[in-house]
Amino acid sequence: MQKVAAVTGGAQGIGKAVALGFARRGYAVAIADTDSEAGLEAVDGIVRAGGAAAFQRVDVSKEEQVHNWIVGIANEWKRVDVLVNNAGISRNGSMLELPLAQFDEVIGVNLRGAFVCAQQAAAVMKRQGSGAIVNMSSTRALMSEADTEAYSASKGGLLALTHAMAVSLGPYGIRVNAISPGWIETADWQKSSQRQTPVHSDRDKLQHPIGRVGTPEDAAAACLYLCGDEAGFITGQNLVIDGGMTVKMIYE
Repeated sequence: MQKVAAVTGGAQGIGKAVALGFARRGYAVAIADTDSEAGLEAVDGIVRAGGAAAFQRVDVSKEEQVHNWIVGIANEWKRVDVLVNNAGISRNGSMLELPLAQFDEVIGVNLRGAFVCAQQAAAVMKRQGSGAIVNMSSTRALMSEADTEAYSASKGGLLALTHAMAVSLGPYGIRVNAISPGWIETADWQKSSQRQTPVHSDRDKLQHPIGRVGTPEDAAAACLYLCGDEAGFITGQNLVIDGGMTVKMIYE
């Protein structure tokens, strides 16, 4: 039976690369996103390449929408093998002035939304006796720039949620891990109406010990590994994908 991967925020950027990566591995891919234009375009690309994919407009902060999405996947494809919680937003602003409504909005999508999606998908995975969940955190969970409190808190919460769910869901054969991308260039992974060619200076590149800025494919490769059989003994972990940026001391 064909395996199924569900990807939130899968219409553009890292999520699109993740969806395409699973499709190339032979998975049927269910994409949830709030941008219908981008979502339909992403699905069309997968289908044109011979894959199986479907798009549904979903706001992951809305429990009913998530429930309907997961139920629809289970009805259509009879299973959910992988969930990638990639949907995320940011509302950066002065810590002293940021409206609480904006803080709550970020937590609602990035953290609460990931929990709701995992809760719904895990119910299907439990019946199967297997599954893998990847939460897309960020190096912002480990280090910060000024005035990024909402985003950083949401991503830090995802790391705690990851190890908690790994313990709770382990007895059902479900593994849960996180990925923390650093600087990932997504300008060329947007919908066609907004796609741009990235330009990076030598200074941009040399901030990374690896000598370049990251790509969505870098994060997608990590997702594919963590959800594959070769990572069957890995759960509750966070894999930093940042070209070494967070381990380099910079005195500028």
